[in-house]
Amino acid sequence: MKPVATTTEQGELFTVHRSMVFAIAYEVLGTRADADDVVQETYLRWADVDISTVRDPRAYLATIATRTALNTVRTVSRRREAYPGTWLPEPLVSHHESPEQQLLMKEQLSYALSVLLQQATPEQRAVFMLHDVFGLPYPVIAKAVGKTQAAVRQIAHRARTRLTATDHAEGTTDDSAEVLEAFLAAVVTGDLQALMNVLAPQAVLLSDGGGKVVAALRPITGAEAVAAFLLKIARTPVPQMRVDIDTLNGGLGVLIRTGDRLELTVAVAVNDQRKITGVYLVRNPDKLRPARK
Repeated sequence: MKPVATTTEQGELFTVHRSMVFAIAYEVLGTRADADDVVQETYLRWADVDISTVRDPRAYLATIATRTALNTVRTVSRRREAYPGTWLPEPLVSHHESPEQQLLMKEQLSYALSVLLQQATPEQRAVFMLHDVFGLPYPVIAKAVGKTQAAVRQIAHRARTRLTATDHAEGTTDDSAEVLEAFLAAVVTGDLQALMNVLAPQAVLLSDGGGKVVAALRPITGAEAVAAFLLKIARTPVPQMRVDIDTLNGGLGVLIRTGDRLELTVAVAVNDQRKITGVYLVRNPDKLRPARK
């Protein structure tokens, strides 16, 4: 007979898997606030469960989180339809505050991969996270998304194909870090040739201002156009500007501050040829505000 779990044990189990719950919700929905709502709802539902009957708490929590996130998609989609200009996921900036915060960032995908994943369907995003990121078996995933195992395998294949077939797929972490440093140095010094050297010919720049600040309303395509846009921004004087390379989502990004105020995050996608295929700028103050805390 299975022993009855205590409330403390139930809470501790949730704490162990909280970063997974957040990561699933964030990648499906794209904002911290929506992901936090899913985490809270998952916790409340978990608290009502008799966990002495739960064989795999990790799979059970992943199932609750996935269902809750997918149920939230319709509301999120309506907001995006009315969004001015390009919509990008809210950047997650680490403050290195606690082991929990560090674990939370470790569970995330890189920002560039999150951007690509947002171009897939919500179900594809959920299945990719559950299978390719957290290694859950297809029977568990099928239950989580309400599909047959055969359908889930197809969804996983489509998600994987979408991410790997794109010209904006990422290279290794080491490559990304070195290329990001070269990219930043070229932009800061205004070195056009050095910038062109790190940009792929068909590089794309996406800029999210949310209608609150100036940003490119449409994608900028081609290395020359992307370089010209970036160097024009770099020539604009900003008082008390501080530029850092730091943790952004599950990788590295550029954080630009005015004093202590975060004004812009920059992430890049790097291909196997160590060229930047995607540049992602977030200026929307609503998306940067949580990172300023």
